[in-house]
Amino acid sequence: MTAASLFDGFLDDAAVFPPGLKPLAQAVPDHAAHLASGYGELVGPLILAAPALAELGAVVSDPLDLAVTAPGGPAQLPDALGRAADLPVRLAGFEVAVPADLPVPEFFRGLEVAGEVPVFVEVPRDARRAEVIATCAKTGHAAKFRTGGVKAELYPGETELAEAVLAVVRAEVPFKATAGLHHAVRNTDPSTGFEQHGFLNLLLATAAAVRGAGVDELVSLLAERDGARVAELVSEVDVPARAVFRSFGTCSIDEPVAELVDLGLVPASALEGGVTA
Repeated sequence: MTAASLFDGFLDDAAVFPPGLKPLAQAVPDHAAHLASGYGELVGPLILAAPALAELGAVVSDPLDLAVTAPGGPAQLPDALGRAADLPVRLAGFEVAVPADLPVPEFFRGLEVAGEVPVFVEVPRDARRAEVIATCAKTGHAAKFRTGGVKAELYPGETELAEAVLAVVRAEVPFKATAGLHHAVRNTDPSTGFEQHGFLNLLLATAAAVRGAGVDELVSLLAERDGARVAELVSEVDVPARAVFRSFGTCSIDEPVAELVDLGLVPASALEGGVTA
């Protein structure tokens, strides 16, 4: 696997979510421009929250791959399926949160309506985590981890994230990530002081878990801040890690691509075309 192909479909386009908050009428054509650019193969589906499907018909005409978030749980899926059926879209996945008041078995029964659409279950950061991951393994659903947000406490520490990655790898459950992965390498946000995970650090931790590493090694990889060291290690990552860590949502597609180019992991020619500010 070449370095460039390692990142194919790695960047889910979450432009409409914070902190980007791009208007839907701009996000749809910009997504098409991303796909037509030199880095188009790195771009996954456009991500929208289920309620936004009501507005999508007014701005979409060409076929569109779409991932739909359901923060309200499985109850949002029937309406989303119905609206998608009337649009020129292919549902690439549902990303469904587990409501706090909904028992885990009942939650998974509610997912049956999704049919053939892949489901990524947002794993709670509480005592339900083990049951949710185990049930994902039994039902064939994938997982989704939140790795940040608008408050410092929404960022899981290195140990918590390492243990979560180990849990899904051992259960043979693939996952995607969302929120907080604003840069390729572990960093401290200069404006907020938040400790932010790097998406390449998370890829390295996943690769280490796949080859049988323990939690201490994963914690060390998640904490690594040396960009050159991270890039060197990522250049050695092979197919199995991406089969587990499928993608992550980013409100800016061009910024992670630029960082991958700066780290020498993607050729500079990839920056041709795309979205201009």
